[in-house]
Amino acid sequence: MDRTELLGLFARSLAKVDTDHPLAMRLCEACVDILRAEGAALTLSAAPGERLAVSTPGMFDQLESLQEVLGVGPLHQALAEERLIVMHVDPVADDYPVFSQLAGSIVDEATLYATPMRAAGRVVGVLSLYVTAEPQTRSAEDLGLVADAVGAALLGAAESLDWSERTQIHRAIGMVVVQLRISPEDAFAVIRARAFTRSTSLLSVAQDVLGQRLQFSLGDSD
Repeated sequence: MDRTELLGLFARSLAKVDTDHPLAMRLCEACVDILRAEGAALTLSAAPGERLAVSTPGMFDQLESLQEVLGVGPLHQALAEERLIVMHVDPVADDYPVFSQLAGSIVDEATLYATPMRAAGRVVGVLSLYVTAEPQTRSAEDLGLVADAVGAALLGAAESLDWSERTQIHRAIGMVVVQLRISPEDAFAVIRARAFTRSTSLLSVAQDVLGQRLQFSLGDSD
């Protein structure tokens, strides 16, 4: 599709979304509409270690959380390699065996498209799309064009976005650093491990740490 036509179609789709929703969610919902998907997620990396993620509600939201907890998956590969990653979600995929097995228990079958979002000449995040019916009918060029438009919009509004969830995770990492006398990287790994064993999100574990419902002792770092 022609660049101008596609961006015009995206603008019209965005205008249809409920304006009461935050900007990131409105962009996410417009991507689902224009790119003919069943679910989508946006991950903005405004600075090293600083990420904002938003997903359309439903089962696919669990897959985004799972990638964050495990630290592996198409999202991470798309960021690292700065290219489109396409993955058929099932329990036997080889690239990310743990993610694939757990993802297969959440959704029977889907194709995941992780497309880098670029702005000002650099990758600023990833647009993830989940398609369960027909294969993605938009071209890789169309996906990249929409992803870049979304990335520029998010980066331009970064100061007005809600970073509170990430702030809570950072504060929890700091508390675990003090409790276990370890590096921030190792503290983040401890929080990730606890989220994995609980089958919950990083934010949920962070909130338990901040609320002092969960405390770690030196024995927990062994």
